[in-house]
Amino acid sequence: DLNKCGPMMLDALIKIKNEQDSTLSFRRSCREGICGSCSMNIDGSNGLACLTAIDRDTTKPSAVNPLPHMFVIRDLVVDMSNFYAQYKSIEPFLKKKNESVKGKENYQDIKSRAKLDGLYECILCACCSTSCPSYWWNSDKYLGPAVLMQAYRWIIDSRDEFTEERLAQLDDTFKLYRCHTIMNCAKACPKGLNPGQAIAKIKRSHLLGGL
Repeated sequence: DLNKCGPMMLDALIKIKNEQDSTLSFRRSCREGICGSCSMNIDGSNGLACLTAIDRDTTKPSAVNPLPHMFVIRDLVVDMSNFYAQYKSIEPFLKKKNESVKGKENYQDIKSRAKLDGLYECILCACCSTSCPSYWWNSDKYLGPAVLMQAYRWIIDSRDEFTEERLAQLDDTFKLYRCHTIMNCAKACPKGLNPGQAIAKIKRSHLLGGL
């Protein structure tokens, strides 16, 4: 009854947990599409439960499943350990070769800052990576769309001084080149980002020998 429940799938899950089955397990936090916690597969598509509206035709059943091809801890909670380990491996932070000057602001011009648009907004919900067939079969070696897009975010950052090293780290048959441009990632992203484009730009940088 949508008159007694909020309009989003997360509202329905919370209502079920509060009123029908207190053992139901799922992740949630912000309820605003910012934290990425409530990522799951809803009616066959990956997305955030807090941004996915309940079908107004309540006579039709809705299928809610954990993110595909991930180890399930319980109910809708999947093990994100490998995903986060891959994210850690790209060293997602600014790296400077000269650390002698500390406490000084790293200035960035407007044009360079604009290059980060469409990259920094990623919330690491893993909707894109878990929609990618290449990641399904090679998640132990292939970094996946989300992590590779974040890798490019640091590669393209004008304030970072380890661009060549970052590119060299990704020049690997499995880490990067398992991407076959299927583009499920762009379709699945709840933030409207395009990981496939970022991956293509990394490949182009390898081909041309730099950015």
